[in-house]
Amino acid sequence: MPRKTLQLPQLLPGEAFPPVDQAWGPDSPACGLLAAGGQLDVATLLRAYNSGIFPWFSEGQRILWWCTDPRMVLDVRQFKLRRSLKQALQRFRRESDCEIRIDTAFEQVINACAQSLRGSSMADAPGTWIVPDMINAYRALHRAGHAHSVETWVNDTLVGGLYCVALGKAVFGESMFSVQTDASKIALAALVCFCRHHGIELIDCQQNTGHLASLGAKEMARPAFLAHIKTNAEQPAPQWFFDDLYWQELLTSDIPTP
Repeated sequence: MPRKTLQLPQLLPGEAFPPVDQAWGPDSPACGLLAAGGQLDVATLLRAYNSGIFPWFSEGQRILWWCTDPRMVLDVRQFKLRRSLKQALQRFRRESDCEIRIDTAFEQVINACAQSLRGSSMADAPGTWIVPDMINAYRALHRAGHAHSVETWVNDTLVGGLYCVALGKAVFGESMFSVQTDASKIALAALVCFCRHHGIELIDCQQNTGHLASLGAKEMARPAFLAHIKTNAEQPAPQWFFDDLYWQELLTSDIPTP
């Protein structure tokens, strides 16, 4: 049942977020919901992500801020490289017209992610949370150097990808899309390789889904997750580009899952 005794804090632009332990708990249908209002400028988004907080709301709603507990994270050393994906990656690498690019088409990627969500038939994800205000906000975050796209290209055509937020060596996954089989998984595998190469341990996945769990993501208690952010967000940021050599460790050291 909803928690009738709690009222959601309403933020003014520039106002500090409440302590994250005040987020609504597991006895609420909005578990992890922390506050509403505020604004989606770069400074606010950076304060939010540095505190483990992220925006998530639908068209017509006020800005809603969340900090889930537990947090779903992907330890890049535990990424499940299934046999079919390994074979797809090997084919992808052999083809001269297939490549991974980073930050060459951020706007195309976020727009495609929004369109993919609009077309979702999942009962628990009607419409999209990547509304125009969110797109504009993350475009600004990209221009500021804190949001990145990992892109799967075939014959100079963008066929899949993802975008994420990065603070130092703290990486927060946001959304993926694909218009070709395995294209979004290839982009995620590329991000895993990039993170492994640069000593980035975790990719934040925010909330638990069966799809994420199938790729190796697991839940982490919020205090441990916040400690991870505090340590890694202060680390020097890597240069965001993809070298084909990054594939090597993933494709040679892992035993694929059937």
